[in-house]
Amino acid sequence: MKLAVKFLVSLGIALSASSVLYAVDKAAGETKAATCVACHGEKGIGKDAMYPTLAGQKPGYIVAQLKAFKAGTRKGPMMEPTAKSLSNEDMNDIAAYFASLENNSKHHAKEQTTTQATIDKASMCKGCHGRSGEGRGTFPRLRNQHYQYLATQLKAYKAGTRKGGPMTGIASSLSDEDIKALSHYFSNLNVTK
Repeated sequence: MKLAVKFLVSLGIALSASSVLYAVDKAAGETKAATCVACHGEKGIGKDAMYPTLAGQKPGYIVAQLKAFKAGTRKGPMMEPTAKSLSNEDMNDIAAYFASLENNSKHHAKEQTTTQATIDKASMCKGCHGRSGEGRGTFPRLRNQHYQYLATQLKAYKAGTRKGGPMTGIASSLSDEDIKALSHYFSNLNVTK
């Protein structure tokens, strides 16, 4: 019994300490995100399809990607040096700032007819990315993302030039038409936050 109490006390202390380590400051994040604006836009809406929209993105996903760029496990000529200059606190603050912004992107693809086949394919995405593409934890929000950015990332997973969990296997099963249809579908889930 005493061992269980000691364990619970230790766990409580560890959890308290971890919450202090991950305390975030959105206002500081806005200041720290000043360099991000050039590509990701002043309100986190990517300036063109080359840059992802970060407004409303899941903070866990943003932090995970910044850490991957910093470690060199995700490649990006602009993002790697930027991420290397960031501390964990910086990453958490920046992620909190972008997550707090409303995603009202108008950069989605022109709506196209959604087929049942697309809906069926999209259902396999929704387990990680949420029923309406809102994202979950370290799985990114897809809703309101640039159509072309989504298509480019799926093609990179399919080609193996971008790696990440189950995405490589999932993308390898998609045809070019599937990639186009899914990118249109998630880009047009145009519901804010």
